[in-house]
Amino acid sequence: MGTVRRMVKKGSLIGEMGFIQGGGNINWFPGHMAAATRAIRDRLKVSDLVIEVRDARIPLSSANEELQPMVAGKRRVIALNKKDLANPNIMHKWIRYFDSFKQDCLPINAHSKSSVKKLLDLVEYKLKEVISREPTLLVMVVGVPNVGKSALINSIHQIASARFPVQKKKRATVGPLPGVTQDIAGFKIAHQPSIYVLDTPGVLVPSIPDIETGLKLAAAGSVKDSVVGEERIAQYLLAVLNTRGTPLHWRHLTDRESEGRHLDFVDKPDYNIKDLLPNRKRRPTNKSDVHYIEDIVTNVKGALHGTLAEFNGILEDEGDLGNLIEQQFEALQKALKIPHKASEARTIISKKFITLFRTGKLGPFILDDVPVANESTV
Repeated sequence: MGTVRRMVKKGSLIGEMGFIQGGGNINWFPGHMAAATRAIRDRLKVSDLVIEVRDARIPLSSANEELQPMVAGKRRVIALNKKDLANPNIMHKWIRYFDSFKQDCLPINAHSKSSVKKLLDLVEYKLKEVISREPTLLVMVVGVPNVGKSALINSIHQIASARFPVQKKKRATVGPLPGVTQDIAGFKIAHQPSIYVLDTPGVLVPSIPDIETGLKLAAAGSVKDSVVGEERIAQYLLAVLNTRGTPLHWRHLTDRESEGRHLDFVDKPDYNIKDLLPNRKRRPTNKSDVHYIEDIVTNVKGALHGTLAEFNGILEDEGDLGNLIEQQFEALQKALKIPHKASEARTIISKKFITLFRTGKLGPFILDDVPVANESTV
């Protein structure tokens, strides 16, 4: 990643961006987010434990730096969500990293009830272990955009409703509470002591101290694509994939015919790769759609493998890597069957490629490098 980091800082690969070069926070969220931050700060004052949701693909980059002083001295569990999209061969290293700070960390899938139950069991254990005299305990869930905070809250609500049916029709209300001007709605998840998970009042603004962090957040979807530009995000992802040699592991996918998966897509011109993303209103995926998607993924992986395998340059050389990425854009255009005359071909290529990455179709991946223990803060 050293080459990519150097090129990003210089702007030689990604180009000039709307970020502040050389550090400094980047204000890109609307002003009303400041109100959300204040509301979160107020509720943190009365919370007994914090569940900080982060993206398992960017365990450090998806942390909110402004939040850290707020949770200082509080019990905290870091939930690394989207573990199904993160490389399991590296995830254990992240757990060890957080353990080195004596910080509880649990990889989860917010859409899996069994996974969320494990998280709630840990929360209940930590609170019962430390506090037995308090009749009511409050847990708050926080996180930057698109880390899966809403999905986690929804899963908690379903589990809470099953445990305490009275909540099925109406959310439990906790309050009034000291230091808070209004009642706080929450879901009861345990009894003796009573533990409530609070509704979160808003979205935390991500801290973007440098361009590389901004690109990682954008790649994971925590920063709007329009802020960075789809092409820049795609260039960054390609740079990371190439320098790690990931496409070389896709050699077996270069011969599509050997797997007997060559399909005629004349009847599938309108299928949108964005339909892979969750929370979209779409028609049910049928068997033909599945084969169509699999074939697209095979073509994309084959194109990236072919260009990298034939690459005669030096990946550590900025110019050579830049040329390789240009070749890969051309290969991706053919793989994705995007007409050469399309005036916005590169944007279309970038959008489709980013969607394949975000949905895990390019395989489990972690963008953040695992730091040396105690080298950085959690």
